[in-house]
Amino acid sequence: MSHPASVVADRVRQRLRADRTDPSIDPVEARRVAQAEVRRHNDLALSRGEAMVDDEIALVREVLASVHGYGPLQPLLEDAEIEEIWINGTEQVHVARGGVTERIPMRLTDAVVRDLVERMLQSTGRRVDISQPFVDASLPDGSRLHVAIADVVRGGWAVNIRKFLPRYRTLEALVQQGAMSAEVAETLRGAMREEQSVLVSGATHAGKTTLLGALLASCASTQRIITAEETFELAVEGPDLVALQGRQASLEGTGEITLRRLVKEALRMRPDRLVIGEVRDAEALDLVLALNTGVPGAATIHANSAAEALEKLSILPLLAGRNIDRSFIAPAIASSVSLVVHCARDADGRRRIVEVLAPTGEVVEGRIITRVVHRAEAAT
Repeated sequence: MSHPASVVADRVRQRLRADRTDPSIDPVEARRVAQAEVRRHNDLALSRGEAMVDDEIALVREVLASVHGYGPLQPLLEDAEIEEIWINGTEQVHVARGGVTERIPMRLTDAVVRDLVERMLQSTGRRVDISQPFVDASLPDGSRLHVAIADVVRGGWAVNIRKFLPRYRTLEALVQQGAMSAEVAETLRGAMREEQSVLVSGATHAGKTTLLGALLASCASTQRIITAEETFELAVEGPDLVALQGRQASLEGTGEITLRRLVKEALRMRPDRLVIGEVRDAEALDLVLALNTGVPGAATIHANSAAEALEKLSILPLLAGRNIDRSFIAPAIASSVSLVVHCARDADGRRRIVEVLAPTGEVVEGRIITRVVHRAEAAT
């Protein structure tokens, strides 16, 4: 028996074609037709003694997503060269290709933007409204969505979609792209397979998450990996992998699942490797403690150099409480982190690994001593 959504979607498509209505351009009319067809579906089911659809609103959303995907953004999402898409209000649509930004000649209406966001959030269980004006979510293909609504943004909604590009998700692919040499790739692959802990650092859009995903792909076939992220973004596949995602608080302020909670739960799941998508708060303490119990780890962190990444990782645990002493944290990091890999983006948008440092295990006057494993020549 066909799923109700597919049956109703076929009828909606037929009606829209007959009326020569483009659902991407006129989402209001598409919704009206979908609502009418859902009611018709239930009326027929009732007359025939068949099961009716309880949640008509949810079915309407499912039908709309099936009928016109993500509307005017669909071609941009399907373009394999586009890495990120962002919308500022209704008149500014931008994309990034190879790290280079360009503006797309596309104009949207407030209704279209809101309809697109609603469809993108449909399968995520997350919402955005006045009580929660920001939202992070993962699209079905693994791309990351961030939305800020007009209540906190001047001039209209702000929408960012960082696309999931599978072709960059292996070390071999990054070598071919020019992000690193084959020798550096082999060093990193060896570290991951030998269950060493690796920290990936860099500025925003430097390629940290892409590199972390490629590192994990190199060892996922032999290790039980538990990942903890605020929003699913790594999209790593493996025979023994568990991906955990945080949760926002409800309207009543309950039900929140923080990154710290995820890390603590992950440690109860017998990981061969603990992964934190991005370390930026007190969860750094839980990561350092886990590494010092012998659990190999991997994570990303915002920093301007590999040395700064180690410095930041030694400071963030102090956010967990007054009883945390940096004189303990720095030696703990020095003895448990094997490599720090720093990513950067050139002026032309090309992303590459510019530095790999290895802590020696020594700490002098609070500074973690390192040796240089790799340092790229300045870009020309």
